[in-house]
Amino acid sequence: MKAWSSSFYDMLLTEYPNLLPQFKTENLTRNAEERGHLTNIPHGTTVLALKYKDGVIIAGDRMATEGYQVSARRIEKVYRCDDYSAIAISGAAGVCIEIARLLQVELEHYEKIEGVELTIEGKANKLSQMIKGNLPLAMQGLVVIPIFAGYDLKKEEGRIYKYDITGGKYEEIDYHSTGSGGKDARNTLKKLYSPDMPEDKAVLTALEALYDAAEEDIGTGGPDMVRGIFPIVKVINKGGITDIEQAQIEASYRQLINSRRKAITKEK
Repeated sequence: MKAWSSSFYDMLLTEYPNLLPQFKTENLTRNAEERGHLTNIPHGTTVLALKYKDGVIIAGDRMATEGYQVSARRIEKVYRCDDYSAIAISGAAGVCIEIARLLQVELEHYEKIEGVELTIEGKANKLSQMIKGNLPLAMQGLVVIPIFAGYDLKKEEGRIYKYDITGGKYEEIDYHSTGSGGKDARNTLKKLYSPDMPEDKAVLTALEALYDAAEEDIGTGGPDMVRGIFPIVKVINKGGITDIEQAQIEASYRQLINSRRKAITKEK
């Protein structure tokens, strides 16, 4: 090793580039048939984030698809990065999960070397660098499109960042959703969102947005009452990260479904 670096990612890039995802592909100029095989792998679908008056909510459904097939029903798409930030992933599942875990190590490594925690902007920039490094694989169909959310301890507010496949980073003021059902989820967020909503209302809004996305998008998993599978929802505020209990999410969905059932019955 030439020198200690506060960036674990830069250290890998310099000393062990073979361990990074983009160097695992032998040939970057694949034909259409080969690209088809690469895209026929598990893909994560809909994830979202929205601010509320005390912080930010980040959430995702649990389904992964492989073409028109269900690849996994219990995949986790929302990962804790550190005490005040999380990443929600959509795109090629394997690469997405690898980048999420690499970001976790990157932030822990930086804190140990520098003795201080990165700012929320710095964390978002680190993720941008990793997505840019994945561009060769993205050009072959292994796209990673995450949402990064965290609590800014200096500004005392939640913050949300979205990305494009080149690593371009853009901050969202209120909310964002991406993945195959991202557009449908955003339609619901647009109708229900209010920046001063309390935590319980913000969680319900996130769940309703994912429910509506599942109704319109075949790649998004809805609440599975039979198997007991529900979205992952994390709340980030000045107290850190909290996972919303699955029992609470199930109760919220039963209430939402009953409300929708009554509305349909009334229309008839």
